[in-house]
Amino acid sequence: MAKYSSLLFFFFLLLNCLQNIHASPEYSRPHPRPVILTGHNRPESEPEQVHISLVGKDHMRVTWITSDKHAKSIVEYGTSPGKYHSSSVTGERTSYRYFFYSSGEIHHVTIGPLEPNTTYYYRCGGSGPEFSFKTPPSTFPIEFAVAGDLGQTEWTASTLQHIGAKDYDLLLLPGDLSYADTQQPLWDSFGRLVEPYASKRPWMVTQGNHEIEIFPIIYPHGFKAYNSRWLMPYQESSSTSNLYYSFNVAGCHVVMLGSYTDFDADSYQYTWLQADLAKVDRVKTPWIFALIHAPWYNSNAAHKGEGESMRRSMEEVLYKARVDAVFSGHVHAYERFTRVYNNKADPCGPIYVTIGDGGNREGLAMMFEKPSPSISVFREASFGHGRLKVYNKTHAHWSWHRNNDNNSVMADELWLQSFASSKSCFPETSQQESTTQKDEL
Repeated sequence: MAKYSSLLFFFFLLLNCLQNIHASPEYSRPHPRPVILTGHNRPESEPEQVHISLVGKDHMRVTWITSDKHAKSIVEYGTSPGKYHSSSVTGERTSYRYFFYSSGEIHHVTIGPLEPNTTYYYRCGGSGPEFSFKTPPSTFPIEFAVAGDLGQTEWTASTLQHIGAKDYDLLLLPGDLSYADTQQPLWDSFGRLVEPYASKRPWMVTQGNHEIEIFPIIYPHGFKAYNSRWLMPYQESSSTSNLYYSFNVAGCHVVMLGSYTDFDADSYQYTWLQADLAKVDRVKTPWIFALIHAPWYNSNAAHKGEGESMRRSMEEVLYKARVDAVFSGHVHAYERFTRVYNNKADPCGPIYVTIGDGGNREGLAMMFEKPSPSISVFREASFGHGRLKVYNKTHAHWSWHRNNDNNSVMADELWLQSFASSKSCFPETSQQESTTQKDEL
């Protein structure tokens, strides 16, 4: 019995150690929480699952769903509550079937031109509640909220509350939205859960593995629900696929890449990426950020090496273009690397950040490699979100906020200097001497 008790004690001691790898001593690792199923609590004729996304320089796409097949695809909007004047736009609609599931009518309406940094009030379909959003600024500063692998658990709700508690201009989501995984009603539930946030600030998303939803022969190409529900401005950036695109906002060029579509050197995505980055004027647009789902750098046992083939294909393109930072999801933990290229620290490589810790139902990825690789600066398996505030053409501040239940604790931060202002890495567009700070890369 004594021997059995000793072994049991050792087992629980080992389990406790694994759960607290790389966590702050005072922090207790959170447990997974239940999935939230959000029901339709409005009349069937009214819009639901409202979310917005950027389209071009001064337009916004408004997307919503109705059960009523005859509802109008129209958005009325103005700068005062309830006063839409003559500002109304008619858009398009779509729907899809997935086995025995039939979606509602999915409406996409692009409105504008809109003034920057301005609050607009709008109504979808000519009835139902009034919503409002604020357009991003046209100049610095601008703040991005970044959260990957959201799902729809109680941790998701907590993360969203923390994001919404402090103002920001738009949200970037590097894949894995609803975790529907072919259970189509979960897409509807997710849309309702995020509506209070996604209807107020633009959400710019890219796909993850949980969006694929391939079924052999019947649905061989995948992404049926994702492409129908989360239409992004791919055509405006000359992309041929909703799975990868780019957009400009307030001096930043953001590239959303597809980890689950072709990316080899002879692929459309690769050719598009080269052309897209070549068009960026670093004087007018000094910052470039990229988002992918499967990380290219990862010291966690979870999904180890899954982004390697894409890294080998595309990393050099991002490196030569002097992309400032790359954000990924997939691994349910937070990890920040130093500036890296080809698996080595490189002062002219991007900062790589894994932020797949939004609140998914699968729990945290707690098994980090030991010892930590020299290029990995900070890592922790906790739920949370990030904030990227670009102050001007030379400096930005990145912070990671641990989701400690009711509190949002900033656990990691970094000052970045843009490559566009660095003579050593980008001499042809440098405007000033590169400066070095203790907490700056």
